Amino acid sequence: MVRDMTAGSPSKILVTFALPMILGNVFQQLYNIVDSVVVGNFVGSGALAAVGASYPVTFLFIAVATGASIGCSVVISQFYGAKRITEMKSSVFTALTSMMTLSALLLLAGLLLARPLLLLMRTPGDIFSDADAYLRIYVAAVPFLFLYNTSTAAFNALGDSRTPLWLLMLSSVTNIFLDLLFVIRFGMGVPGVAWATLIAQALASLLAFFVLLRRLRRMPCEGKPRVFECERLRHICRVAVPSIIQQSIVSFGALFVQALVNGYGSDVIAGYTAATKIDSIAIMPMLNVGNAVSSFTAQNIGAAKPGRVGKGLRAAVVMSAVIGGATTAVLWGFGPQFVGLFVDSSANAAVIAAGVEYLTVVSLFYAAMGIMCDFNGVLRGAGDMKVFMIGTLGNFSARVVLAYTLAAFIGEAAVWWSIPMGWTIGLVIAAARFFSGGWKTKSIIEDAPR
Repeated sequence: MVRDMTAGSPSKILVTFALPMILGNVFQQLYNIVDSVVVGNFVGSGALAAVGASYPVTFLFIAVATGASIGCSVVISQFYGAKRITEMKSSVFTALTSMMTLSALLLLAGLLLARPLLLLMRTPGDIFSDADAYLRIYVAAVPFLFLYNTSTAAFNALGDSRTPLWLLMLSSVTNIFLDLLFVIRFGMGVPGVAWATLIAQALASLLAFFVLLRRLRRMPCEGKPRVFECERLRHICRVAVPSIIQQSIVSFGALFVQALVNGYGSDVIAGYTAATKIDSIAIMPMLNVGNAVSSFTAQNIGAAKPGRVGKGLRAAVVMSAVIGGATTAVLWGFGPQFVGLFVDSSANAAVIAAGVEYLTVVSLFYAAMGIMCDFNGVLRGAGDMKVFMIGTLGNFSARVVLAYTLAAFIGEAAVWWSIPMGWTIGLVIAAARFFSGGWKTKSIIEDAPR
């Protein structure tokens, strides 16, 4: 369902728009976690470590796809908010064409660089073969990853967060079923979970693409949209290129952090992997609130209604604070049980101890992280990409520098403590920019010919 977010109660719009996004990404993270739970319990902690060791490389592809989809979403939202439907449709088609081309190039690069990157991260020899196999199969799914992200960005830009929810539910159920079938029934080990992810992602992306085309055909417009326009690509790139650079640097930072973690052995790697899987699903609701703020801001900037943005932001901050506080309480109360889902609790005490320590430290600062995402959502939706990029890079640069600096004094705990320190830096930069008001003049489409 397409939703116009330029009229009506900002708080009600954000809640009803964000909830399906939150539920959808919970399902998405759920099947990522099931991958780890299945290999950790039915193959072994070494297999869990192998999946975790390859994650920073897979995150690199996710980061590029995410950064690109941000550019697509902002431009589509602003054109839709301005009621310029022909340009909006041309932006969607241009986004799909350019993103699929980019994904093909990354597919080739991934196949060539998978093994060198694992070597660069000092992946232990006892898990190297499994990590390499998992990564190569995952790389084959990159075109589907880009197709799904671009299609979902278009849905969200149009105020439709329900369609991606249904698609993710279908994909999640498929992935979980295939995990159990391939690993438990067929004994395929680590490659089995990679194949399950590829098939589920392909299903979701193709369905998303065809539903999106059908939706666009039903939207009346005055002119005939083009499959590709250089002008629309220019608008997308104004947001997408800084976002891709920012997300890519973030992912390279994760590579360096993973290399640091790898130096502490397989138990710490497995504990860190389990904790980051839990962490990823725990913070997802707050990331989704920030994404909802981005679409809300973009539509209202396109409609020349920046005054509504502050009201939406206030509602989002309250949501993030409540969600963050509740999530912290749950993880503090049940952290060992959650980490224990990934491995045999009686045989892997060191793995569980490392994972619980990570969650205990990081979860204390979830509310601050969520509020940072809300402010970043305003900057991203408005097209204020320079400051958004500075804040996000400040956040992740601090993580890497502090992790390596503090490691000499407190060991692997430096990784956990560096994360909230980075969030604090990002929050200060984004909040300062919002209150300065400079973001109000950064519309992406204001120079676009009608």
